[in-house]
Order: sequence, then structure tokens, then C-alpha cells
Amino acid sequence: MKEKIKSIIAASIDVKKQVLADEAFQQNIENIINAITGAFQNGKKVLFCGNGGSAADAQHLAAEFSGRFYKNRKALPSEALHCNTSYLTAVANDYSYDVIYSRLVEGICEEGDVLVGLSTSGNSKNILNAFVSAKEKKVITIGFTGAGGGKMKDFCDYLVNVPSDDTPRIQESHIMIGHIICELVEAKIFG
Repeated sequence: MKEKIKSIIAASIDVKKQVLADEAFQQNIENIINAITGAFQNGKKVLFCGNGGSAADAQHLAAEFSGRFYKNRKALPSEALHCNTSYLTAVANDYSYDVIYSRLVEGICEEGDVLVGLSTSGNSKNILNAFVSAKEKKVITIGFTGAGGGKMKDFCDYLVNVPSDDTPRIQESHIMIGHIICELVEAKIFG
């Protein structure tokens, strides 16, 4: 059992070491930080979406902006799109689960807003549909995926494709990268 525990920890560290060694990957994170900072400074909002564990990560990261990360400061306009269960269940029932996010994007997003979609496969239909709607509204799209990027890669202004095909390892890196982004956006805006 201890060897299995060690191997899981080592696998997580290995993915992060690959990210640490990839300067282009790090530059992409810096570009995302600048894009999100610019959106907030221009009075725009940052919205998140995901499914399952990625929905939990989406909600977590949105709360880091709308609540706080390190600093006591004003709230930044950020929310996870799945938090209204009445809306979610009505649209999934009356239309399709595939449009739960795209309908919200159509209804509440404005040009210059940011939509962050988390999907380890990069193929979640509801997030793909949201990104298509976002592109039509000139919303900045940021995809958090696994190694290949899936179908989402074609709809992202910025793609964070973690170098792994193992869902738990991808999600562990997503939250690490999300924390980096939240910390440095907060620092750029609030000093």
C-alpha cells in the first residue's frame, strides 16, 4: 500500500515537473494572467464552467476572485456558471444538458468577458457549446484540459493543456495553475 501511495504522489510531481520545465507553458500562464487582469481592470467578469470534479474546481477558482486569495480587497466579478441549480435542472430538463452553459453565455456575457472552461478530456459538449457561443460574443476563452486539448483546443484563445492523460493528475495541476493565476492577478490589480 505504501508503495502505491508513493507512486501516486510521484506521478503528480512528475506532471508538475513537466510544467516547471516548459517555458512556453509558463509564458502561456503569464499571458492568461495578463488577459484576466485586463478584463477585470476594464470592468469585465470572469466566468468558470466544468463538470464533476472540474465543476468543483471552477467554483473554487471563481471564489478565489470574488472572495479573496491573499489580500483583503474588493470583490472581483467572478462566478461559476453551474451554481444556480434551478436554472441548471430546468435547462437540462427542458432543452439538453449540452446547452446549460451556452445559454448562460448568450444571456449574461459581454464582449471582453472571460470564460474559463475546465475539461480534462477537452471534449465536454456543454463546454464546447459554451465556447462557440462565447466566440460569437467576442468573449475571451480559456480552456483547461489534459495533454491533447481535445476538441476545445480549436475554440480557445488560451489553452492550458496539462501534459497528462490521467484525470486526477490533470485536475491536481489545474488547481495549482488556477491558484497561480488567482494569486498573480490579485497581486497585479491590488499590489
